[in-house]
Amino acid sequence: MNPVKILVVEDQHIISMQICDFLENIGYQVLPPVTNYEEAVVLLQGEKPDIAILDIELEGDKTGMDVAKYIKEHINIPFIFLTIKANRETIERAKLLNPPAYLVKPFKKEDLFASVELALYNFHNAQKDKHESIEEVTSKDAIFIKDHYSFRKLKFSEIVFAKSDHVYIQITKKDGERKLIRSTIKKFSDLLPSNFKQVHRSYIINLDYLESFDFPKAVVKGHEIPVSRSYKETLTIFLEGK
Repeated sequence: MNPVKILVVEDQHIISMQICDFLENIGYQVLPPVTNYEEAVVLLQGEKPDIAILDIELEGDKTGMDVAKYIKEHINIPFIFLTIKANRETIERAKLLNPPAYLVKPFKKEDLFASVELALYNFHNAQKDKHESIEEVTSKDAIFIKDHYSFRKLKFSEIVFAKSDHVYIQITKKDGERKLIRSTIKKFSDLLPSNFKQVHRSYIINLDYLESFDFPKAVVKGHEIPVSRSYKETLTIFLEGK
């Protein structure tokens, strides 16, 4: 699985490098840090990070709060406010943007790890109308899976098929690795993009990897998957449209 991708926006070089070193040692993927609003917007648009760490006070006319406003309006990812000021006024202004987490300098590596995980948790947990399990949260192109105490990102393009077993889903990746999450097939199916189709009461396949279909089975990247009669039309229409 891909590590969570993090953007750091901090105008103090020493602190910025410390944050990046901490995050990389923990196992996250860290983008090149930036120091101001303009650079942050460029990276947000081009690199599509999963979470951002924003110093509230930045060089230039716009602050980390302006970056947070841009994120909420255009990107919709969680962010952490980082500041040396823990006074009531600063916190009250920050609260207006509803940050999933807040970190005060100086901090320890453990504090940073906890803040990142808390931000991911709080951000996705706030969308429970769409995603009921925190182990089943998604971004535009991936699903986030709880791996011990950390989130790991699994891109939809890496998923070949998924098999349901009561309240668990076993995901088979294109490299053959398998991952287990807690979910029903209905909840899991609702998280997936349109190129995923349920073909059996226990199976969902990625149509991008469909190699052949000869009812009552389909071959998906070398794996034979059973196809129920009630789902036969789904694959027939797909193959006729290719």
